[in-house]
Amino acid sequence: MDQTMRAVVLEEPGPVDHLKLKTLPVPEAEPGWVRIKVEAFGLNRSELHTRLGLAEGVTFPRVLGIEATGTIDADPDGVLAPGQQVMTMVGGMGRTFDGGYAEYTVVPRSQVIPFTSRLPWETLGALPETLQTAYGSLTTGLALSAGQSLLIRGGTSALGLATAALARDIGATVAATTRNPDRVRVLADHGVDHPLVDNGEVAPLVREIYPEGVDAGLELVGTPTLPDTLAATRDQGTVCFTGMLSNQWTVRDFYPIEYLPRGVRLSAYGGATAELPPEVLQHYLDRIATGEFSAGPVHVYPLDRIRDAHRDMEEGAHTGKLVVRL
Repeated sequence: MDQTMRAVVLEEPGPVDHLKLKTLPVPEAEPGWVRIKVEAFGLNRSELHTRLGLAEGVTFPRVLGIEATGTIDADPDGVLAPGQQVMTMVGGMGRTFDGGYAEYTVVPRSQVIPFTSRLPWETLGALPETLQTAYGSLTTGLALSAGQSLLIRGGTSALGLATAALARDIGATVAATTRNPDRVRVLADHGVDHPLVDNGEVAPLVREIYPEGVDAGLELVGTPTLPDTLAATRDQGTVCFTGMLSNQWTVRDFYPIEYLPRGVRLSAYGGATAELPPEVLQHYLDRIATGEFSAGPVHVYPLDRIRDAHRDMEEGAHTGKLVVRL
């Protein structure tokens, strides 16, 4: 194999031109780790936060990317065979060690999920972090069940659309928001029961549909809209704080008794590979292949257009997931 690879390196935080496409040595896998030949990787707000200098615990220079999809290239312990399809995500990728924005990446075997699928790599590449976060938010974060109602704040994001699909699959009814009236149709086309235009205060609109409030709220915008999401949730309901599309994730001078409506619970979800069991991943891959399930639209870029992809992510130019296909 070639001893060098192409990779996207961020030498220091800053604008998109700080992303450099470089030639690096192919990394070696130590015992307990595996080397993956990356076929596709998705873009995430986490990498935007890192590029903007908002992430903690990151050392530079760094190959970004908190997820990757491809095949096993080397496993020093012989546990996973070469050519095995795998997904990997988080666990320090692109932050404390080099991540998925490369032709090869090396990760702990413990954060690898094997699977088998004939779906295109760009479709597969859109799923690891989005599916894991959506599934974990609904299960660990909200314990959502059939017959319940869910409000998704930030519904036209890749995570919002995937979560709506999973919630509908569970048997819940879904309300979801967009700030752009032109994207209401996108929500409706992806199975959202009640698309809502977000003017900053959607709680009154939600309570016109659900007078007592929704059973569950998923906050993907961040702390600016969190109080209103809490206000849209019923007594004994739960809000899960998962996303920060606004790039704001802290609450200043947090006084819980004043901040939280009476009886409304607030949880959070960060997630890890273990939160997406292999059988759950395979289940949804099989259903995508048969057309029974969709996690939302995918927009594909080549590696040499990584700056364009990051710019589009920062500006919210597309609904759905942005993916680089190698």
